[in-house]
Amino acid sequence: MPDKITIADLLGMRNAGRKITSVSCYDYTTAKLAAEAGVDMILVGDSAAQVILGHDSTLPVTMDFMVQITAAVKRAAPNLCIMADMPFLSYHTSIADAVRNAGRFIVESGAATVKIEATAAQLDVVKAVSDAGIPVTAHIGIRPQSVVKLGKLKAQGTTADMAFDLITLSDKMVKAGASMLLIEGTAREVAKIITERSPVPVISCGAGPDCDGQILIISDILGLSSGPMPKFAKSYADLATPTRDALRRYADEIRESKFPDDGLCYHVKPGEMEKLGQMMRTLG
Repeated sequence: MPDKITIADLLGMRNAGRKITSVSCYDYTTAKLAAEAGVDMILVGDSAAQVILGHDSTLPVTMDFMVQITAAVKRAAPNLCIMADMPFLSYHTSIADAVRNAGRFIVESGAATVKIEATAAQLDVVKAVSDAGIPVTAHIGIRPQSVVKLGKLKAQGTTADMAFDLITLSDKMVKAGASMLLIEGTAREVAKIITERSPVPVISCGAGPDCDGQILIISDILGLSSGPMPKFAKSYADLATPTRDALRRYADEIRESKFPDDGLCYHVKPGEMEKLGQMMRTLG
């Protein structure tokens, strides 16, 4: 494994048949743990709107917020491939805005690629950002930023017509310059066809095991999510229970005056208390 994982390295992994491991996280602490665990790539997703800020969709996060948290993740995992999520309206208003905002992630955050939730309407955007020298990951299948228009997100590629549209869209994204594809919530069979046809790495987010790599949100992996998880998510630990228990013990010790004990306190240097007493007497 190279010291610093690039888009070219991910392509090499794909061509060598080695699965790409990826996680979506949003802060320095968890990104550092992901790097130490040996994952290849971190997506700083706009799902931070839900996981970090408590919104009910991905739409409210801003460019400034996403740039800041992407930079934090990059500082924690400088040798991983960092993918930055282009938030809602950061690439919809004009091609110039899209290129400018994508460039911010590269210059200000140190990202290696930007992710764009893409339909045929974004082909020109994908091409322009790619032509500007910025690697683009085209996100197809379920697109959470479309929730307002669609009303409800549902699995993609489950009929022949839907599957064909998605397969042809993936071809068009690659031709437009996409360096990588991310397929979310799509029928396994369709994701397999797309992966077999694609000359670039294909990452699955709930699109089955036949893609070149997989990604899940870190709070789902660690069992920290509240409420129902997506059908495709899997928890590898239950950290919510011990976290609550630890916080409960902490609160109990405060209430019982057990925390902090003397060993956790700083103390006046030896001999200085007598001097302080003399000084205090001057106060009357």
